[in-house]
Amino acid sequence: MSRARELIDGISELTPMPRVASQILTLVEDPKASMAGVAELVLFDPSLTTTVLKTCNAAYFGLPRRVDSVHDAINLLGLDKIVDIVLLKSSAANLTRPQMGYGLHEGELWRQAVASALIAKALAGKTNGACKHLVFTAALLKDIGKVILDRFVAGSIQQINHLVVDSGYSFREAEKMVIGVDHAELSGLVARKWQFSDRLVSIIANHHLAEPSARADQATAIVYLADTVCMMIGIGGGVDGLAYRFYDGVLAQMNIRDIDLQEIIADFGASLGQVEQLLQAV
Repeated sequence: MSRARELIDGISELTPMPRVASQILTLVEDPKASMAGVAELVLFDPSLTTTVLKTCNAAYFGLPRRVDSVHDAINLLGLDKIVDIVLLKSSAANLTRPQMGYGLHEGELWRQAVASALIAKALAGKTNGACKHLVFTAALLKDIGKVILDRFVAGSIQQINHLVVDSGYSFREAEKMVIGVDHAELSGLVARKWQFSDRLVSIIANHHLAEPSARADQATAIVYLADTVCMMIGIGGGVDGLAYRFYDGVLAQMNIRDIDLQEIIADFGASLGQVEQLLQAV
């Protein structure tokens, strides 16, 4: 079987994002979206309704009473958190398994995905907050290509490391040279296969800012920075760790000062325990 065929088959073997999750994401990006519209979409899917209610009643959210309906859940937690729960639950199936080619044990890729999604949302709040759901989703799914590429990386890790250590290539560049495709590009192909918007596909595929045009896009830069912060904190630091390029211009572009970034890192580092509770709740 050719490598291209194996990669295409790998995309098909992933658990697809439920269509209702894409519909909710599209709806909440509409400024005219209503709480009732989101509730209706969730209620249309009995499995999702059960999941949302179960998650909302987890200790992590600390609600004063049990939630018995989706409308109730939205009223108590707010629309943003309900959308986050839907997206998190829809992504977990593919991201919780170990990816030993990347040096990631069971749950590590999932933990990095959730952490970077929360950081991306916080960064969006510090800018204009207009794309918070978009960057949350992109950060959550940006590395799904690693799930498919894992075994190819495992078989080529010496060649990849040689290019990174001895020739100064980033891990993504070395992946591309050795395997023929990199994990970000493959993540974009998955997003395309799942019929996400062109905007979301572009952010996911360019989250390492390899293309200069991507660095000018604020949402893509936010996802890149969230990923970088996770690596700096040490979340999801597998064999690729900090072997990526840093573009410090994105901080000025987003009007984020060094001190702001340090505060984000410190605040998130202090709340890592809450992330673990959220992972258990979801």
